[in-house]
Amino acid sequence: MNNENLWDKEIELERNEYLKVKGSIDTNIYLVINGSLRIFVIDEYEEHTIRFGYKDNIIASLDSFLNEQPSDFYIQALKKTTVKSIDKKKYISFIESSLENKKIWLTILENFVLQQMERERDILTSSPIERYKRVLKRSPQLFQEIPNKYIASYLRMTPETLSRIKKS
Repeated sequence: MNNENLWDKEIELERNEYLKVKGSIDTNIYLVINGSLRIFVIDEYEEHTIRFGYKDNIIASLDSFLNEQPSDFYIQALKKTTVKSIDKKKYISFIESSLENKKIWLTILENFVLQQMERERDILTSSPIERYKRVLKRSPQLFQEIPNKYIASYLRMTPETLSRIKKS
């Protein structure tokens, strides 16, 4: 998917800059070239990190991409980040241009669904230590790329709890 001709434009984001904010419609898909981002929502009390993206990851406000409606998600750069983007219309044309491209898209969606299901199961059934171990095993790079306070939010624990678990 890192075909140069596929991507419309390159976007440079500074640390803490938003790629997307709550209430906006975003029908783009992004490829992270370098840096890191997080997708999160805010309830009345706190931020909840849903997902991360770093080098070579595809990231999107998938709900807004699919239904073309405003989304409650924010996408924020955690450090200086470069992404390439493609709009939905061009992406759909790419997908529909060959059976192989359809298979690529289906694989991306399947992986996303499986990751979400695994994450939901972890949050609902696992202890904080088990969640930490599973994420460490699944995505060791996360712990090099992402600040602990965001990993803690993703794991649904306080930064202090994460720090204790990492030390033990």
